[in-house]
Amino acid sequence: MSPASPRVLSVIAPMTQLNTPYPSTAYLTGFLRSRGIDAHQVDLAIELVLALFSAPGLERLHSAAQQQPRNRRSPATRHFLDQHARYAETLPAVLGFLQHRDPTLAHRIATRRFLPEGPRFSALDVYVDADGSGDPLAWAFGALGTQDRARHLATLYLDDLADVLRDTADPRFEFVRYAESLAMSQPHFDPLAAALAAAPTLVDQTLHALTMEAMERQRPDLVLISVPFPGAVYAAFRIAQSIKARDPRVVTALGGGYVNTELRELSEPRVFDHFDYVTLDAGERPCLALVERLRGDRPQQRLVRTFLRDASGAVRFVDAGETDIPFSEVGTPTWDGLPLDRYLSLLDMLNPMHRLWSDGRWNKLTVAHGCYWKKCSFCDVSLDYISRYDLAGANVLADRIESVVKETGQTGFHFVDEAAPPKGLKALSAELLRRRLAISWWGNIRFEKSFTPALCRQLADSGCIAISGGLEVASDRLLKLMKKGVSVEQVARVTRAFADAGILVHAYLMYGFPTQTVQDTVDSLEYVRQLFEAGCIQSGYFHRFACTVHSPVGRDPAAYGITLVPPEPGRFARNDVRFVDPTGVDHDALGVALNKALYNFMHGIGLEQDVRAWFEQRVPRTTVPRRFVERALSAPTPSSETA
Repeated sequence: MSPASPRVLSVIAPMTQLNTPYPSTAYLTGFLRSRGIDAHQVDLAIELVLALFSAPGLERLHSAAQQQPRNRRSPATRHFLDQHARYAETLPAVLGFLQHRDPTLAHRIATRRFLPEGPRFSALDVYVDADGSGDPLAWAFGALGTQDRARHLATLYLDDLADVLRDTADPRFEFVRYAESLAMSQPHFDPLAAALAAAPTLVDQTLHALTMEAMERQRPDLVLISVPFPGAVYAAFRIAQSIKARDPRVVTALGGGYVNTELRELSEPRVFDHFDYVTLDAGERPCLALVERLRGDRPQQRLVRTFLRDASGAVRFVDAGETDIPFSEVGTPTWDGLPLDRYLSLLDMLNPMHRLWSDGRWNKLTVAHGCYWKKCSFCDVSLDYISRYDLAGANVLADRIESVVKETGQTGFHFVDEAAPPKGLKALSAELLRRRLAISWWGNIRFEKSFTPALCRQLADSGCIAISGGLEVASDRLLKLMKKGVSVEQVARVTRAFADAGILVHAYLMYGFPTQTVQDTVDSLEYVRQLFEAGCIQSGYFHRFACTVHSPVGRDPAAYGITLVPPEPGRFARNDVRFVDPTGVDHDALGVALNKALYNFMHGIGLEQDVRAWFEQRVPRTTVPRRFVERALSAPTPSSETA
């Protein structure tokens, strides 16, 4: 090790996304290089998938499937064994097609005679007419082009293989939520420790080999492992385990979104058998401090927002209290070292906005750090990633965009802000237009009244293709309780302004919020129906409310009429917290109806019928006027929304 000039390797741990690299390592690598530090990065998530589904990987999977007793083989495994030769013949071509290296293969895939079709394809039969006629993809997707049709079929083909891998080699494997239960709000480290001590699975062995290759190639002194989600934690620990077994002198550090939300009360010493340090919140300052520590320029007691295990074996939190790096000075992210031509462009979601997350490689950037609103009662407003709002100037952002386009050769951008600020987007779009930068971009916003029709047209002219925003529960009473700062009427006008500008609008929707009644739920669905009917939104998704310890609801439950269930004491993760809602509503049963209705609304089906028809149980009639949204759109726009 060379303390004078430590070499840093940032690692994306499996699993995150297959279509584009998770941006954390790109941010850190770009920042560290801007400070003259020898920094590199590797995406072991995409590397793992490509290794598992390579020709050698397929043979290992075939061997594992053959060893499984016949009476325990799943339908997917039986089909795989029967069609193994065809999988071996088609897999390299399918991966090349999904990597956009062989687009002409779409014609053969679309015939449905090229790929071996396992159990995942049976879902398509639901959409075939009783006499066997009809196009099974037409109802689900509409008039798909050949490329999209083939990409969906190829995605089902990979899903079949993933099922075989899960059934025969590693029951925890998934493309996104890999071994998630070992880490998500898990108070005890025991389940994760047991999994790490168990004999390695086929997936573990493959990940170990990839880790050793990366270590040999990069020879780092400091390895930063990013875990944005619970589904990346187990693999992160496996990676660190492999690194420490190879060379315990290599310093390992854990950080990322999961750590920032779930490990803030960490006191489990066994974590530090694998990691020397665990850092909280924005990584630039803590990582810079670690580099300075390795150089010998900073004592351990001057680290920043960092957990470590001291000489007595106890976990300590060290924080020198230094300010974060201003957002305008964090540098430009770099994707140098990541295999941008090897990511897989999948099409598994029928939801048009969700498709953007899985299809195509997007350069991920942020317009600002944190959220300018930071009031929503269900959100982690007490944590740094929300509470510390820091906006860079339009010139700085446009410079970063130009630099990224030059480096990657790709002009698609996903702004990953919690809620991109209207003023920031207005200035950025004007700068993009002034520079005549031809890019496409999408991101998340709040349905602010400042998004006027004129601003929406300007955003569209600058390259905006889609936006998502939180409508949550479409009820003015609950929106006020949530402190959303919007009304249903305002949301209708803003979403219509975006839609009229040719921008796809996706609404985040919520059910099960404290004090939400069945009447609230029925009324919310009626508002959503009218928004679809009026062409205000084209996409949406209902998710179940979850109470977190860092949100206003979790910190002051009495103010929202609920009682928290005391958490199980533990020394590892803590985030989601159970609660008792005195309304006693069966939100799970209602959620089935909500998602069924929404799925149909997105396809233009059922927009004319009474929303009660979607519920299996008896529910009250909606109290929302039938033409509420129509009247809101035709009413004079308040002067405050035209400024």
